[in-house]
Order: sequence, then structure tokens, then C-alpha cells
Amino acid sequence: MNVEKNKLQSVTIASPATVANLVCGFDILGLALNEPYDTMTVAYKEEPGLAIRNVDNFGLPEDPLKNVAGVALLSLMDALEFPIGLEMTIEKHIKPGSGIGSSAASAAGSVAAANILLGNKFSKNELIQFAMNGEKLASGVKHADNIAPCLLGGITLIKSILPLDIVALSSPQLYVTIVHPQIEVKTSDARQILRKQVLLKDAIKQWGNIAGLVAGFLQSDYGLIGRSLEDFIIEPVRSILIPGFDEVKKQCKAAGALGGGISGSGPSIFMLSTSHTIAKDVEKEMNTIYNRIGIDHSTYVTTINTEGVKIITQ
Repeated sequence: MNVEKNKLQSVTIASPATVANLVCGFDILGLALNEPYDTMTVAYKEEPGLAIRNVDNFGLPEDPLKNVAGVALLSLMDALEFPIGLEMTIEKHIKPGSGIGSSAASAAGSVAAANILLGNKFSKNELIQFAMNGEKLASGVKHADNIAPCLLGGITLIKSILPLDIVALSSPQLYVTIVHPQIEVKTSDARQILRKQVLLKDAIKQWGNIAGLVAGFLQSDYGLIGRSLEDFIIEPVRSILIPGFDEVKKQCKAAGALGGGISGSGPSIFMLSTSHTIAKDVEKEMNTIYNRIGIDHSTYVTTINTEGVKIITQ
């Protein structure tokens, strides 16, 4: 492999967790979080091909064809005009199946790191397309509502997949509180239970909420954001998979949260707040409920990550 000695030989990145759907925006809205995040190192190796090493305890496959990061990175490597050899070390802190974009962090992080090694040969849109191959392995469907904010940071609107059309949205200062009950809800399973048909009256209300949420972000209108965090189509079905969901949502809003709901396909639940104090009060409510129910859980109080995947060392 011909890699000049003065060129970058390896890079380590932080790839953030994400919240997809944002209640009413199924498959089209997502935001990046400052915590938690995975760390990944991609380096050149002499022999062509891809090797993966996991240094965490999740037991994910190291066969590139069975690993979401591997599938995404192989698609990038296939797009090159020349064969290269890469080795990737993954240390995950975002638990698979948690509903906060574990597979997206792996897929997006792998292609972002490799692209840095290659001198940013590919555009962000191309990286999103490569990374979506990893999401397809994980869920059976190509979707970008976790991938796009992970790579771009902030809040993103997926206007279209074919052709790919991503819109970056501004937002006011918001705090995000997340509870992750220690149960697993697979994205593929959560998709299977969704209704195949939607009543027009429900679709109209949903469209109004999506438009209101986007307008609320753009105008820093907290009241509008809160009124728009309502789902008439997906949440009523998926929430039955998450013990304590209705109580968490009710009590967190009573504690001052603007609103929230299922993060991705669950089981994590997220709430948006206007201050750190409220966000911590929301965390207390989440802990109280799951301690009483007797389900092990973890919580995060964090903010929106405006950078996306970022370099740690190179």
C-alpha cells in the first residue's frame, strides 16, 4: 500500500449518541448529544482490507461484514479508486439497543475517521450515504435521522433520502435528560409493530406538530416546542414496549420539562428542558419511577452537541 510517510497514519474520534424522531418526526428529525459517545481509532495497515478490534464488553462481531461500522467503512473503501488497508479499534460507551443511536455512532464514526485519514476526500453527504449502509445492517432499513446529526452535529431535518437532502436546523439552548431502562428494544422489532396505515386526521395533526417543532427550534419559541412534542402515530404503539413510559412522561412534564418521548425506537426516554436545574429535577423523577418499578437504569443530563463527530487525537 502506498501511503506517504509524512501523511497522517491514524486518527481517533469521538462519535456522539443521538436522539432520533424527536417524538413527532419519525425518520426525519434527530439531534446529537454531548454525552455519551464512542471512541474509535482508524489506522492504515499494510495489507489491503479491513480489520476490526473491539475493546469493550458488548461482544459485537469483529467480522466487518457483520459489524455496522465495518459495513459502513467497507462501502467507503469500495468507492475509492485504489485498494487500501485499514484497521479499526472500537470502544463503545453507547449501549447497543439503547435507543440513543449506538449503531449510528459506530457507522458514522468509522467513515468520518477514515475520511480524515484520506484528506477529506468525501463530502458529508457522501459520508452519510456510506454510514446508512451500517444502519441497514442494524435495522433492515436505510435511515439518516441518527446518522445525520451524528456527523453534522446539532439538530437535523431529513427532507429526503432519495435524493439525499439534509437540512441543518438551529436551536435555542436546550438541556436533554435521558433515562435508559436496562431492557433491549431492537429497532427492527420496533418497526415491525408499527401500523401499516394511518388515518388522515392523525396524519394532519402529526404534520402540524412537525412543522411546529421545526418553527419552534428556528424561532427559539420554547412554548411552541413544548406544544409540538406530541406523537399521534408511532408513540402510542411503541410505548407499550417500555415499562413506566406514561408515568415518566407525565411526571417529567410536571417537573418542568418542555416535553419529550421515546428516543429512537426505545427503550430510552428523553426530555427537553430550558435549564440545567429543571433537567436535574427531571432526572430525579426518572430515577424515582424506575427505582420504584425495580428496573435497572442509567441516566444522562447533557446538552446538544453542535459539532458531531470530532477528532480526539491524530
